[in-house]
Amino acid sequence: MRFVEISAFGAPQVLREARGPVPVPQHGEVLVRVAAAGVNRPDVVQRQDFYPPPPGASPVPGLE
Repeated sequence: MRFVEISAFGAPQVLREARGPVPVPQHGEVLVRVAAAGVNRPDVVQRQDFYPPPPGASPVPGLE
């Protein structure tokens, strides 16, 4: 799958397209095919290293 990755902390240029395996849904989860995505304010703050993701959270930014 393709996703946005925060390659380092800093300006918007640190966001880049990355590729990884398609996730396998666990019990009680669903896999959704996404046609488009955006970057919201919490993603921007995380990119600036002011909002660390919680332990065990996905490395892929996005709260939606």
